[in-house]
Amino acid sequence: MSALVFSVSSPGMLTTVQDGGRWGFQGKGMPVAGAMDMQSLKLGNILVGNAQEDAALEVTILGPTLRVEEGEGVVAVTGAELSFTVNGAAVPNWTVVRVGVGDVLAFGAPLTGCRAYLCASGGIDVPVVMGSRSTYTRAKVGGLEGRALKKGDTVRCGAPGALWRQCEGFACPGELRSVYDPEAPLRVIPGPQDDCFTEAGKETFYGSEYVVSNSADRMGYRLDGPVIEHVGAADIISDAIPLGAVQVPGHGQPIVMLADRQTTGGYTKIGTVCSVDIAALSQRLPGQKVRFETIDLDGAVALVRNEGKKREELLRLRARWRSVRDDGLCRSVRGGTPTKGEFLLGVDGANHRISWEEVHE
Repeated sequence: MSALVFSVSSPGMLTTVQDGGRWGFQGKGMPVAGAMDMQSLKLGNILVGNAQEDAALEVTILGPTLRVEEGEGVVAVTGAELSFTVNGAAVPNWTVVRVGVGDVLAFGAPLTGCRAYLCASGGIDVPVVMGSRSTYTRAKVGGLEGRALKKGDTVRCGAPGALWRQCEGFACPGELRSVYDPEAPLRVIPGPQDDCFTEAGKETFYGSEYVVSNSADRMGYRLDGPVIEHVGAADIISDAIPLGAVQVPGHGQPIVMLADRQTTGGYTKIGTVCSVDIAALSQRLPGQKVRFETIDLDGAVALVRNEGKKREELLRLRARWRSVRDDGLCRSVRGGTPTKGEFLLGVDGANHRISWEEVHE
């Protein structure tokens, strides 16, 4: 069985290869990049049987049209609802579907959110640069020649796991999915330079409503709204820019730094959006509203641990999932832990039906 190979009929608005990010090189001036909505990427990879941080296609607002030219495998779309279809038939997000030669994958009108993740068995296979396949377009690093997809491109996947067929039909339960309320405030850990703002400035930041500007991108979301007052100058000696840092330059408008953020910066930072809410912000479109509220470090850590528990539960559910063939139709077996079953195992191009049964002595 050969790995999936897609041809790009239409590239979409901005479709890039992204994975868990290019960590460990910020000290040398290389941004992290990676998925904007990391939880959706990881959950999608679990669905199709990949490692959680494997590379996928990050689809922005208007998605691509892809045709399977070689191989077979499974795919799943997570994150934003961008009207995903296979051969013209609607396929719900968070559900694994099997595809093969001649199948056409496409996206239609955006319904909710703005970034979806097309995860495919085996992961997107592009050269690894500094430990990552993620695309950083500003430096033309990673992905497909360091750029977004274009018409005529060929996108290859790696070899899928031996049991990829068992993922077909598997769906992520609703309570484990990434669902972001566009009205919910973003939680912020104060600092590291919140002492550079007046009490009135802090009250403005936490008590006001901001709007995502048209210049929002993968580097950072610029927000329009009430001016945040500094104690003095807005400039500081440049220091590190963490994910979610909220910079406030001299004009007093906040900028939330995201996946493609620069490694250092010289503007005061009033707070840092907790990592769980980075995904929520990344799904908001220009013109949508943003509010902030404080959270302490322990609270932010608890949110991260809860996200991890969701992934662990999905891994457990995937391990319990069994698909068998019955008159050409896929019949799913779920519920309690099974004590017997069967599945198809592909070895060197040949399919073998494996039966198993739990035996107690």
